[in-house]
Amino acid sequence: MNAGVSLKHNFSMLLLKLFVVLACFHECLSDPQVHHKGYMLTSRETSDFVPKITPTASPQPFLPLLAPSPLSTFTNSTSPKLSGLCMLNFTAAQSLISITSIDCWAAFAPLLANVICCPQLHATLVILVGQLSKETGVLALNRTLAKPCLSDIEQVLAGQGAGDGLNQICSIHSSNLTEASCPVKDVDEFENMVNSSELLSSCEKIDPVKECCDQVCQGAISDAATRLALKASDPLSMDGPHVLPQHTTRINDCKTVVLRWLASKLDPYHAKEVLRGLTDCNVNKVCPLVFPNMKHVANSCGNGISDQTACCDAMNSYVSHLQKQTLITNLQALDCATSLGLKLQKYNITKDVYSLCHISLKDFSLQVGSQESGCLLPSLPSDATLDKFSGISFICDLNDNIPAQWPSLSLLPASSCNKTIRIPALPAATNAQSGLNTEYIVVYLLVAYSMAIMMLLWV
Repeated sequence: MNAGVSLKHNFSMLLLKLFVVLACFHECLSDPQVHHKGYMLTSRETSDFVPKITPTASPQPFLPLLAPSPLSTFTNSTSPKLSGLCMLNFTAAQSLISITSIDCWAAFAPLLANVICCPQLHATLVILVGQLSKETGVLALNRTLAKPCLSDIEQVLAGQGAGDGLNQICSIHSSNLTEASCPVKDVDEFENMVNSSELLSSCEKIDPVKECCDQVCQGAISDAATRLALKASDPLSMDGPHVLPQHTTRINDCKTVVLRWLASKLDPYHAKEVLRGLTDCNVNKVCPLVFPNMKHVANSCGNGISDQTACCDAMNSYVSHLQKQTLITNLQALDCATSLGLKLQKYNITKDVYSLCHISLKDFSLQVGSQESGCLLPSLPSDATLDKFSGISFICDLNDNIPAQWPSLSLLPASSCNKTIRIPALPAATNAQSGLNTEYIVVYLLVAYSMAIMMLLWV
């Protein structure tokens, strides 16, 4: 199934400004429902009570109507204003920087943050510091240089098209470049304390599917990080089920130091593949969606569902709100469906409203272009791509619509690593993790989409 939306950009800034004025004018005069449909990429039908379930604290839908500046070509870059204090070698990591800037392209960074942009940005920080350690012998930046270096990284990425606020989107701080609370940062001391040959053999090449289950590399990293953290701790206090929070934080900080050491032993691209594979093991375990108040759904679907139409209208409207938050992977969708089902059951909704209302896994992910359902990103590491003619593109998993599974005592969330457990009707959703064949669509998002909407507004 190879369909997509290929859009081009070639109109002037004056026209763009005119579009913004018209859009604002249209927003003031138009019917709220018409405005709602006109500005969304695509959406399930929503009922009149959408505002009743929209939480004030939940994320607002990200609607990427305005892509990169229409006056700049996609391959143009600007010269960043660097501090002159940072020793990181951006030139040697140019290929890595380019990948990161595309993954975090300004207009789409919030859309791809959870699965693509932020994992790639974190990997970039690890690799840059790791590569520098080959010259300095230190696996961290000191606190004085960390801040200007982080600013320089942001400037370099922004100069190639990435967003300006990546530190906020991805929760990046200057401490991410230091050793933080880890007591070891010197390469020589590190290699004296850790079985470096075993660590390298466990992690220099990983299978992103098997690693998430077998945790060979992850186990080696945890062992090494614990050894480092022990230098500043009482060994007995870090053993057993009652590990203090500060010890957990120290071990996590030491894991970052271990990853930098690994990155120093691999070429940047190889290190990137390993780090992204390790990150995805954690990304796919958690549903990133925020679930708003569901009392309206409870009123319509609780106590046996007396009115099926009203119940499904409520469910469709609720899921429509979830679908406006972000793009998620197929495995994340499994967890989101289970999480929502368990929450609904606490509201005395006992019947399988997923089957009743035809809710599928794709209904939990943002819709793109003219798709009838949401775009589920593959659970294996992937990057956005840039073509100077087509623009930014990324991959959506287009397997058959997989019904969302209503959780029950006999069908609680099962780990994809437990090969003795089979989840009915979900083979395609786990294909990307198990390595089976899948169908994909490449989705293009460019400013011509805004042009098309502007033409509609003129009419």
